[in-house]
Amino acid sequence: MWHQIQVSAPGRLCLFGEHQDFLQLSVIALAIDLDITISAERRQDGLLRLHLPDLGEDDAFPAGEGREYRHHRDYLPSVVRVLRREGYEFPGLEATVRGTIPINSGTGSSSALVVAWTALLMAAATEEVPDPVTVARLAHRAEVVEFAEPGGMMDHYTSALGGLLHLDCREPIAVEPLPARLDGFVLADSLVRKETTATLLRTRVSVQEAVASLRRHFPDFDLRTTRWEEISDFAESLPEEQRRPLRAQFVNRDLCREAREMLASGQVDPPRLGAMLLEHQRQLREGLEVSHPRLDELVEAAMAAGALGAKLNGSGGGGAMFAYAPGRQGEVAEALARAGGKPFRVSPRGGVTVAIG
Repeated sequence: MWHQIQVSAPGRLCLFGEHQDFLQLSVIALAIDLDITISAERRQDGLLRLHLPDLGEDDAFPAGEGREYRHHRDYLPSVVRVLRREGYEFPGLEATVRGTIPINSGTGSSSALVVAWTALLMAAATEEVPDPVTVARLAHRAEVVEFAEPGGMMDHYTSALGGLLHLDCREPIAVEPLPARLDGFVLADSLVRKETTATLLRTRVSVQEAVASLRRHFPDFDLRTTRWEEISDFAESLPEEQRRPLRAQFVNRDLCREAREMLASGQVDPPRLGAMLLEHQRQLREGLEVSHPRLDELVEAAMAAGALGAKLNGSGGGGAMFAYAPGRQGEVAEALARAGGKPFRVSPRGGVTVAIG
């Protein structure tokens, strides 16, 4: 019988495909060495008691019954509810949650929390290290499906599986580890808080309305494969608020495709990769309008300090950005701090880890 379980789940960078996973397009993401950790010991009274010192909060509820949600995104009991529907039963736990991922920054902190808590409860129920794909699937259900949110699966699969991944987000999701070795990233929290759900929903609605119009006019239209040149004339008749983000999604789709080919080959061209990241940022800023003046300033500061590329990280509207600056991480981190951001030098890491003792 186990006495203690320790779990660690990483945050992530979204390199390519921002705002595309919920359109069932592809993304490329990288797990990084900022994480959420949970350590837990067995309780005999059937109570799940959680301490969250980083937030100055505590929570407690029965392992068997859980509790009603106190607010939208009440993830700790939602994981319990989802797992119990799947037949998992677990004992009482005394758990402490800590994190190094900047909160509400677009770096996957909430998904890493849900992945870590899902993995821990599965391990507590089975006394075995859980399958990471199953962890990702159930964590997505607990965070997104349970609350009818507009997010995709990128964060959960990247946190659970780790490494550099290409994710084809069409159901059933297909995950491809990419062999390229990437490093040289600097993440910076803009310290501007963002509203993820509203930003994602606004982007989704405008593009889906444009796609619906295109499908009525072009029965064979496919956002995954149709070339812009095939529909550009008709697209001119769409309202500007639909045409502009639609065009950006086509450009970003093609950037992700090119990046996949490069990273799957294992032969990285750093200047080209940096230029592609910067173009992706331009589309997010001008086409989808999900950047923020502070993020734009941080991107400019990183480029002036020698970065090869930079872009926002996550849904946008605030939160974090990252720079790709191999060999110049120190200079770029200093420039980002001077520009008002909180920098973190980050490196790739593997997925969720579970230690049972």
